[in-house]
Amino acid sequence: MAESLYDILGVAKTASADQIRKAYRKLARTHHPDVNPGNSAAEEKFKKVSAAYDVLSDEKKRAAYDEFGDASLQGGFDPDKARDYQRWQQTQQQRASRFHDMEDDDGPASFDFSELFGRARGPQRGADLHASLQLDLKQALEGTEISLDLPTGPTRVRIPPGADDGSTIRIAGKGAPGGRGGPPGDLLIEIAVAPHPRVRREGMDLHLTVPVTLAEAYVGATIDVPTFGGPVSVKVPPRSQNGAKLRLRGKGVTRKDKSGDMIIELEVRMPDREDQALASALEAAAADYSRPVREGMTL
Repeated sequence: MAESLYDILGVAKTASADQIRKAYRKLARTHHPDVNPGNSAAEEKFKKVSAAYDVLSDEKKRAAYDEFGDASLQGGFDPDKARDYQRWQQTQQQRASRFHDMEDDDGPASFDFSELFGRARGPQRGADLHASLQLDLKQALEGTEISLDLPTGPTRVRIPPGADDGSTIRIAGKGAPGGRGGPPGDLLIEIAVAPHPRVRREGMDLHLTVPVTLAEAYVGATIDVPTFGGPVSVKVPPRSQNGAKLRLRGKGVTRKDKSGDMIIELEVRMPDREDQALASALEAAAADYSRPVREGMTL
C-alpha cells in the first residue's frame, strides 16, 4: 500500500493544522539539504515532506485528498467533476445491474481519476515549496539575506525587518516550475526566532531589564542602556522603585512604516559588600517612608 501524505509527516489523519505544521517543521529541519550536504536520501525525503505539507497545510487541498486520495494530486484535478463522474458511474452500475447487461461477473472496473484529470490541458501552476529558517532576534529585527538550496536550485532571499516567530514569508515565483508553460509556484518560508538571553519581544515592543544602583534609583541618574541600534542615554527619575518601567519610543520592532517601543524595567541592586555606615543610614531612612511598605497587604 502506497505511503500516504499523513504517513510521510508521521501524523494521524485526524491531526490538527498545528500538529501538521509542527511535524513538518521538525522533519524539514532534520532532512534539509543544508543540514545534509551531498545526502541524496535526505534531499529526497525533504522533497516528499515539503510536497506533503503543501497539500495538508491547505484546507481545500487536504479535503480533496481525504476524499479522493492520490487522484487529487494529479494536475488539473477538479473535485466537482470527480463527484459528477462518481454519480454517473453509480448510475451506470445500477442500470447495468437492473438489466443484467454486464460483460462479466467481476463487476465494473474501478476508475482511476488520474486517467481523467492527469492529462488536463492548458498551463498548470507549479507547486509551492516550503522552507523553515531559524534567526536570532537581531537578525529578525534588522532583516537579513539568506541563500537557500532548494530542489529547484540555489536562490537568495531577503528577509524583511521585523519578522516574528511563527510568521510565514511568501516569495512569489520561487516554487516548483509550472507544467505546460504554466507559472511557477511560490516559496513559503516559516520563521523561527531563537529566544534572546536578555530581551523579550511582545508584539512590536521589546522588554529589557536594566540593573541600577541604590543611589541611582534614589537620587536619580542618567545611565546608558544598550539597544540593537547602539547605546541610548536614559534618565532615571529620583526615588524610582524596583520594577519601574521607562519607555524608549521607536526603539522596538520596526516593520514597514510602524515601530514599537523598548520598555526598560529597572532592577534596583543592593550593594554586595557589607558597609556599617550604609546600614546605619538605611535604618535611619525608615522614618522617610510616608506609610508602612506592607500596609494593607493580605492574602
